[in-house]
Amino acid sequence: MVNLTKLYGGLDTTGDPLRYGDRRGPPHDAPPSAKARKPIVVWTMGRRCNLHCVHCYADSADRAYPGELTADEAVRMLEDLAQFQIPALLLSGGEPLLQPDFYELAAYARRLGLRLTLSTNGTLIDREVAEWIKETGFSYVGISFDGLGPVNDRFRGRRGAFAEALSGLRHLKAVGQKVGLRFTLTRRNFEALPEIFALVEREGIDRVCFYHLVYSGRGSRLAQDDLTHAETRQALDAILAWTRSLAVRRIPVEVLTVDNHVDGVYLYLKLVAEDAELADATRRLLEWNGGGAHSSGVGIANIDSYGNVHPDQFWQTETLGNVRERPFSQIWADAGHPLLAGLRDRLPLLKGRCATCRWKTLCGGSFRVRALQATGDLWAQDPACYLTDEEVVG
Repeated sequence: MVNLTKLYGGLDTTGDPLRYGDRRGPPHDAPPSAKARKPIVVWTMGRRCNLHCVHCYADSADRAYPGELTADEAVRMLEDLAQFQIPALLLSGGEPLLQPDFYELAAYARRLGLRLTLSTNGTLIDREVAEWIKETGFSYVGISFDGLGPVNDRFRGRRGAFAEALSGLRHLKAVGQKVGLRFTLTRRNFEALPEIFALVEREGIDRVCFYHLVYSGRGSRLAQDDLTHAETRQALDAILAWTRSLAVRRIPVEVLTVDNHVDGVYLYLKLVAEDAELADATRRLLEWNGGGAHSSGVGIANIDSYGNVHPDQFWQTETLGNVRERPFSQIWADAGHPLLAGLRDRLPLLKGRCATCRWKTLCGGSFRVRALQATGDLWAQDPACYLTDEEVVG
């Protein structure tokens, strides 16, 4: 994630210590290396979903999936995650609220002290569910929107999905729960960004994440709908202008982009021309974060509904182990696994423009699974890099 609110708007947000280091010591002390941090774990609780989203990384449907983790197996996994002291657990799916043991397992995770976030389509959240989420202690609930009204419904594969999700969001806001909007950028919807900006402000949404498309699950069939590099720059310019406007107006919305660490470099280059002092501070924060070099297989992990461990939630083609056979903590600490070893020291392995890019310590080679899906080569350059050759070489 690239936090535009902090890096471009100049405002601090609650997730900054995870992304940019926690400087609690003397002012000039550097925080511990991002590489040393424990991973945020995305748990795909189950694949069942009541919608049929065109870019779903799990390729979910509204049916049962035999062989998923039992409640007892999930409890043992949660206990291990708590003992391992992961910084956060994101409950995802499918649609997690459809999972039979969702409420019991989420409540148990909180009793273990795990920091919980929820990724949902929002259609199943009524006032009672919203109150339970708030009382249980979820730190954040993210609801996916990909446009307004019929545009969102076409993405979600069901008429009325937008109205139902908006109702769920309003129930959460009514009980004081922090909520966010998640929007995946494609050629089908990026021109709707002004409408999304207006929705966020009108509904008092606390956080908005703009996702770049990743070619996995059903999203792999959408590769042709990914933005061109020129369109990506156009979208980022609009998002950045809105972020700065929010900061000037003191509207407390946290704005982030996700799944393309090139955004940090693009932001830095823009700041060089606008505010040299802020540009220098932003570069230091981006270098500490490391971009893609400290994401998949380092600062983020996925456990799917069958207990398989993956480098991130989009990388379902590579399994590092299974929590039924070995605890997650042991799987993740296995320095002998060749993929984990490569991901944790990836900069020397990068190829193409990523290998020679002067910004690789900021970007970290961006998103490796997208390069793999597009080229068949894990270390090839990320096809979603929209920097010009001149910007890459300097």
